Amino acid sequence: MNPLHHEWLALQAQHERYEALALGVKMSAFAAAVLVTDNTLAVSLLALLWLQEAVLKTFQGRLGERLLVIEAGLHTGDAVPAMQLHSAWQARRPRGAALLREYLASACRPTVALPYPLLMVLAVLF
Repeated sequence: MNPLHHEWLALQAQHERYEALALGVKMSAFAAAVLVTDNTLAVSLLALLWLQEAVLKTFQGRLGERLLVIEAGLHTGDAVPAMQLHSAWQARRPRGAALLREYLASACRPTVALPYPLLMVLAVLF
């Protein structure tokens, strides 16, 4: 098995782990909405959890980008250098406002955002 196969297996496992972590954050948001009785605190916690999930999903997306590069290289037989996840990301790393926009864009994806606005409204109403 070549190094790209090993890298793909490791990154795929981490990609799935980020999915499980994001689900854990969502479950924490449901718990916060139910258990926190102070409306302001509940909405604040939900906003923080929403942002945390967005950060996790952004990290997961970076792994996904590398997985796609590896898969393309394996499919076409092109020489793709192994073990370049961080080097490739560092070369095009967004800074400052661009990095913040990346996190906010992730937060706005329907699969990330889905429960948070509803939970915030429910926290305020009840």
